[in-house]
Amino acid sequence: MKIVIAGAGDVGTHLAKMLSTNSNSITVIDDKKERLMMFSEYTDIITVEGSPSSIAVLKEAGVEDADLFIAVSPNDSQEVNIVSAILAKQMGARKVTSRVDNEEYLSYENKLLFTQMGIDLMFYPEKIAAGEIIELLKRTASAEAIDFARGKLQMAVFKLEEDSPVIDMRVGEFAAAFPSETLIFRVVAISRNNETIIPKVDTRFKYHDLVFIIATREGMQELMKFIGKSNIEVNKLMILGGGPIGEMVAKQLSRQIDSIKIIEMKKERCIELSESLPDNVIVVNGDGRNSDTLAEESVKDYDAFVAVTSSTETNILTCAAAKKLGVGRTIAEVENLEYIKLAEGMGVDAVINKKLITAGRIFKFTLSDKVHFVKYMSGTNAEILEFVVAPGSWITKGKLKDLSFPQNAIIGGIIRGNESFIAVGDSEIEAYDRVAVFALPEVVKDVDRFFR
Repeated sequence: MKIVIAGAGDVGTHLAKMLSTNSNSITVIDDKKERLMMFSEYTDIITVEGSPSSIAVLKEAGVEDADLFIAVSPNDSQEVNIVSAILAKQMGARKVTSRVDNEEYLSYENKLLFTQMGIDLMFYPEKIAAGEIIELLKRTASAEAIDFARGKLQMAVFKLEEDSPVIDMRVGEFAAAFPSETLIFRVVAISRNNETIIPKVDTRFKYHDLVFIIATREGMQELMKFIGKSNIEVNKLMILGGGPIGEMVAKQLSRQIDSIKIIEMKKERCIELSESLPDNVIVVNGDGRNSDTLAEESVKDYDAFVAVTSSTETNILTCAAAKKLGVGRTIAEVENLEYIKLAEGMGVDAVINKKLITAGRIFKFTLSDKVHFVKYMSGTNAEILEFVVAPGSWITKGKLKDLSFPQNAIIGGIIRGNESFIAVGDSEIEAYDRVAVFALPEVVKDVDRFFR
């Protein structure tokens, strides 16, 4: 697949490196030479210096025969993204996507307008991140969670602490602890020491493992009881950072949470937030990097603490401080991918990364139209995919155990009409089923072929 990426900022750079590993032809456009220099070690990534909104530059990048055009110039270049995406589509690009930083553009009527102009997908990374944080505050027992078909199947990620009852237990023994006629959950992966393991029945759980489990709605409830996890009801929330993410989280949750407090360093921004947010959102002008500030603002009395400043280090350290002061749930925005494990090791309950969230939305465009969604989980390099099964596709040709499904992928569950069930070797998949798959990056293309 030929892909042209306009913008070599954080998101564009991450996408280019990620997509280049999947046998794609990648071209990156940026008007700043220093940003393009970082691609010099990647022989399979072509760079073009110039404005992405220049027709001549777009021609040089070969957008006329591009399968996918991605406009992800940094936040201050929203108009450049929109213009370059429209131009690319008119010049021949098959599919185009554009990053925006304005919620107004994402309303139903306005999205329709941009679709008519040729933009297939618009995404606002900060809005997506805010939505992820809100979901994580609803399910505080897990480090991450995903719903399939409105919760008929659920995937959750559990961090094993030293008092976990499953430490040193084999996966097979864990499953056998739930006597049932039908399987109610399946362990699909374990993340350990920067390695993702597709477990066997004799794989043992270890302290600090991140365990990825897919379950039916009823199965998830039983599972949480067994491993000693429970959701915390969040009635008081403290947010460090009054940028777009913090503002959107506060605005949406103000209808559901009794008290929200935002700590923001910039006085002018505090005034803006005070004027735009509801009365139950308190805005404090202060430096949250100082643990004394958190103590003075009584962080220990809050159920959850969310750090979404522009500094990854600040977010991790303040979450660790809030945890030590007694906060039950902490969430940090971590933009440096190499810091995700560090954050988890320091006790941060959950991390949000805009690059990973955005990458999943865009990666979907590189696969077949049978992929309903793709999501990258922050604790692993693997991908979670939901497929809608095409009639006559290879996945429908027999029992799963007889189909030679890729080894580094696992089918977790199947949704058929109003029913959902966990997949086993004897399961047979039918046309129009919705199937949840956990896969390592190197086999995603192979998995995709089974569902076409």
